[in-house]
Amino acid sequence: MWGLLAGGALVVGALVAWFVHVPQKVIAGIMAFGAGVLISALAFDLVDEAETTGGLVPTIGGFLGGAAVYVAANVLLARRGARHRKRSGEQQPSEDEQEGSGAAIAIGALLDGIPESVVLGLSLLGGGGVGVPVLAAIFISNLPEGLSSAAGMKSNGRSIRYVFGVWVGIAVASGLAGLLGVLLLDGAAPETIAVITAVAAGAILAMIADTMIPEAFERTHLYAGLLATLGFITAFTIGRA
Repeated sequence: MWGLLAGGALVVGALVAWFVHVPQKVIAGIMAFGAGVLISALAFDLVDEAETTGGLVPTIGGFLGGAAVYVAANVLLARRGARHRKRSGEQQPSEDEQEGSGAAIAIGALLDGIPESVVLGLSLLGGGGVGVPVLAAIFISNLPEGLSSAAGMKSNGRSIRYVFGVWVGIAVASGLAGLLGVLLLDGAAPETIAVITAVAAGAILAMIADTMIPEAFERTHLYAGLLATLGFITAFTIGRA
C-alpha cells in the first residue's frame, strides 16, 4: 500500500503535466527541490541506518554495488533512447527518431522507481510502521519526476495511453516491490537488510545525479543549488519532527 501510494505521486505529476501547461523552469525548480529531499533521506534515513545495523564495510559494498548496477543498466537503456527520460523539453526521442525508445523510456522509469519502493518495504520490517521521512521524501520527489518526464513524453508525441500506461504500471510495480521487500526479507539478518538498504540507496543516489540534477540545472542554473538545499532541509525537518 505504501509503495503504491508513493508510486501514485508519479501519476499525479503526469496528470498535471498532461492537462496543465507548467513552465519548464517551474518543473526544473521542483525537480531540484525533489533531488534535495531524496539526498537528505539517503544520508539520514538509509545509509546511516544501514551502517548502524550492518556495519561500515557491508554498507560501503552495498552502496557502491547499487550505484554500479544502476549506472550499468542506465548506460544500456540510454543507448536505446532512454537517456533523457526525465527531461521536460524535446530531448526525448520519438519512436520515429529511434525505434524502441518508448519501451526503453518505460523500462528506465521502472528502474528509477523500484529501489525506492524496496526501501519502503524494508522500513516496515522493524514493526514500527512505515518510515515516514523516507515515505515523504519519495512521494515529494516522485511528483516532479512524473511531471517532468510526462511533459517530455507529451512534447515528443507520445500518446496519452502510453504516458499513463507507463506511470500507472510503475505505481503498481512500486506497490509490488514494497510487498516483496517485506515478504522476502522478513526475518532476515540485520546485516542482510543493511546491505540491501545500502544497495537501494546507492542506486537512488546514482539516479539523482544521472537523471534529476541534469534536468534541474539545465533550466534553473544558479538557483538549482538553493532549491536543492531547501528540499534537503525540508526532509531533514520532517525526519526530526
